[in-house]
Amino acid sequence: MKDDNRLELLLFHLGSEQQFGINVLKVKEIIDCPALTQLPDSHPSVCGVARLRGEALSVIDISRALGKKAIYNAENESDSTVIIAEFSRVSQGFLVERVDRIVLCDWKNILPPPKGLGSSACITGVTEIDGKLVQILDVESILGTVVPVDTSHLVTDLDVSDVVQGKILIVDDSALARKQIAETIEAINLSYITAKNGKEALDILRTNKNDSEPGNAIAMVVSDIEMPEMDGYTLTETIRQEAGIENMYILLHTSLNGDINVEKAKQAGANDMLTKFIPEELMQKIVVGLQSQS
Repeated sequence: MKDDNRLELLLFHLGSEQQFGINVLKVKEIIDCPALTQLPDSHPSVCGVARLRGEALSVIDISRALGKKAIYNAENESDSTVIIAEFSRVSQGFLVERVDRIVLCDWKNILPPPKGLGSSACITGVTEIDGKLVQILDVESILGTVVPVDTSHLVTDLDVSDVVQGKILIVDDSALARKQIAETIEAINLSYITAKNGKEALDILRTNKNDSEPGNAIAMVVSDIEMPEMDGYTLTETIRQEAGIENMYILLHTSLNGDINVEKAKQAGANDMLTKFIPEELMQKIVVGLQSQS
């Protein structure tokens, strides 16, 4: 799993010299901005819809979604670029000014965004490339703002609160993802605690393992894979090697699609993996995981 401690970032610009990054694994292709059809009553960040190989693709102006000046110009569409990415089982177009290049970096060099950073709610991490700060986008939060997932009306007959003694540890660098997962867990009457990355989660697990109060025990870890400082694969491997927490049930919950990620999750030692974000599926996976331990 050594190679999984590194990631490739696609660097791009949003109308200034500031560089932003997105994981290459999520990128399907990069194209010049095609002709877009405007949709009435659409979110202000949505430039329009493109027809790509017979399918409709909505395009979000990332700069506008971050509260900056819009990049999209209907009169000069081809002056900008669209990154087509796959997140949480769907393809989505993201409009940027221009794409720069692809760089390779270590997860340990991806740090949480500093306090006071502009648009920090949509930034999951920062790193330094050639002496310049690169901000890594929290695309899930951008999508969640434009196309929110409603978890407020979840109805389920799944309830394991009477047989589970403990909490679910939610590990995700996206504030929106933590909120969505928390609301899903609340729907099955379980309690939870949260961590923003693998390093923080590991500290919680190490502190918690000596707590003798049944209600304070951690019954399961639900973790993202892409996180600053320590990613989900490394967190899983570290848990499996540490006495006292080595048998923890781990569900990796990620926006990365594909069989290759399922295989990597197994190699790291995860009990299961699920692609984000369908609340009902997450509930089912959590219940199955908890029941397997009873």
